[in-house]
Amino acid sequence: MKPLLEAIRERVLLGDGAMGTQLQLAGLEPGGCGEAWNVDHPDRVLAIQKAYVEAGSDCLITNTFGGCAIMLERHDHGDRVAEINRAAVSIAREAFGGRNGYVIGDIGPFGGLMEPYGEVEEERVREAFAEQAEALVSAGADAIIIETQTSLEELGIGIEAARNAGASCVIGSMAFDVLHDGQDIKTMMGIGPEDAAAFMKDAGVDIVAMNCGTGIDVGWAAEAVPRFREICDLPTMAQPNAGTPVLENMKVVYKQTPEEMASELPDLLATGVNIVGGCCGSTAAHIALFRELLDRNLSS
Repeated sequence: MKPLLEAIRERVLLGDGAMGTQLQLAGLEPGGCGEAWNVDHPDRVLAIQKAYVEAGSDCLITNTFGGCAIMLERHDHGDRVAEINRAAVSIAREAFGGRNGYVIGDIGPFGGLMEPYGEVEEERVREAFAEQAEALVSAGADAIIIETQTSLEELGIGIEAARNAGASCVIGSMAFDVLHDGQDIKTMMGIGPEDAAAFMKDAGVDIVAMNCGTGIDVGWAAEAVPRFREICDLPTMAQPNAGTPVLENMKVVYKQTPEEMASELPDLLATGVNIVGGCCGSTAAHIALFRELLDRNLSS
């Protein structure tokens, strides 16, 4: 199997869909530690990822979004970082069932603010991300994604951790929000796509990406990717949400259908994006329709 960075030169790769909402559907209680399921209920995580493989995913992101020590300590699993992250890589690899596929190790936000804006020391974040990156790389992840980032400082620490751990491919992914006037997107910390791309290029990422965020659907992804490309010529990745969620019976629900989500995919593909997938609310059904459209685009 070719390295990920070689494969995306030849064709657009299809990522997976949401993990968090799928874990909840599989029985994870509100506020529970889904990452611990990699060890405690691996069969349930495997079933979710197998469904994405069957739908046509070329890449699976590990179930380690909250897998750093700072996050796991909140669930009394701080001593299981290596075990949980290594198990996640193994499960994703197993989900491919012997087929070619890329396992992308996931490092999400540590869930707070660093000093001086918050109470978490920068060195603590460096240690936590370094420990998680080492576990993912040593377990055989094909790439590391530092995702759903809103501040450049935290993103930079994650990129450095992945590089120091020896990751052969590092992906930086920002979470943008649609502004109140509906005319632009920025992260919670006020970072726009252009500034994000410039920072990631200088920090040494291999792929510039975006995912999640309030109101970030496929249409907004199709507008963000060209803005990345204006700043740098690095490959790009986009994982938008399945529309904007609504609150039903005190539960957050994403109601965009696979057909509705995929209707804007041609616009995203026209930007030259290299990897596409889904974030919050997207399911195997959404990814299956993405696969169908990607295959149709490839044959045309």
